[in-house]
Amino acid sequence: MPSLFDPIRIGAVDAPNRILMAPLTRGRATRDHVPTPLMATYYAQRAAAGLIISEATGISREGLGWPYAPGLWTAAQVEAWKPVVAAVHAAGGRIAAQLWHMGRIVHPDFLDGAPPVSASATTAPGKTHTYAGKQPYAEARPLALADIPRLLDDYRAAAANARAAGFDAVQIHAANGYLIDQFLRDGSNLRDDAYGGSPENRIRLLREVTEAVVDAVGADRTGVRLSPNGDSQGVIDSAPETVFPLAAEALARIGIAFLELREPGPDGTFGRTDQPRQSPAIRRAFDGVLVLNSDYRGAQAQQALDSGLADAISFGRTFLANPDLPARLAADAPLNPDVMATWYSQGAEGYTDYPALVPA
Repeated sequence: MPSLFDPIRIGAVDAPNRILMAPLTRGRATRDHVPTPLMATYYAQRAAAGLIISEATGISREGLGWPYAPGLWTAAQVEAWKPVVAAVHAAGGRIAAQLWHMGRIVHPDFLDGAPPVSASATTAPGKTHTYAGKQPYAEARPLALADIPRLLDDYRAAAANARAAGFDAVQIHAANGYLIDQFLRDGSNLRDDAYGGSPENRIRLLREVTEAVVDAVGADRTGVRLSPNGDSQGVIDSAPETVFPLAAEALARIGIAFLELREPGPDGTFGRTDQPRQSPAIRRAFDGVLVLNSDYRGAQAQQALDSGLADAISFGRTFLANPDLPARLAADAPLNPDVMATWYSQGAEGYTDYPALVPA
């Protein structure tokens, strides 16, 4: 079986190892969601990853409701991404843009007071970050059937913009309780039309979005992220075993390059769940590169490869705090702990100042 340090072909991308960097929201763009030069330093520091998956990046103003997160819908955003991607390439790395529509998680403050959109008229639990501080979520407006073509165009345009900015690939964010996940799961999808009810109907939006993105950039440069177990921001399914293997089959038919699964377990340190993992069934349904994520360490990650369950592993907070993570795993070296207080703060502290084993 391959090791974490063996190369792998991920569609059009030749990855030198199977240690991927998971998408990590960091909040270092401008208030207008334009990437900054500091982001180029951050991503270039982590270029030793087999593939970097960027932080979640908004496909449209409607879909982005996180302070200082980047977007990919304006010319200014695309131009500002270019030096970030170029810095990764200059450091020998490869990077995919994660395409994000947050759905009901967007607060009306980001939309001039308009309600967010979702599968149904539901409200996320708790509060969300806004420029005015934490505020309760608002009830979403159900996406009308007439809205779907526009949404697909937004995904298609953002994917094309990612390639124009130089990204090697894109990943569709269909996990963690955001818009596509809100359609996938019956806890948030209460529709009775072609996009609701049966699992076949609930995976329809994921399939159509994926087809739109593939139209723009090709299947060999397209990936998808799913979170097939547990509650994500109030989004849960009563029978995930009927939904996610079916979704994986549809994605396999489209021929995407890779599928990433975020599957926290009962002993996870972030996003714990007692719901069974769906990855064994998804492994049987999906014949592309399968990437597993959530709370992995080196030995456990290698075991997942040895079992055949995964082809690669994506690391999140460990990559956040260890820019040279592949070298540390190879040397079995100690890992820097991440500092939660600076996950989403602006500036270099807790962003580009984590030390490497060998200073640059």
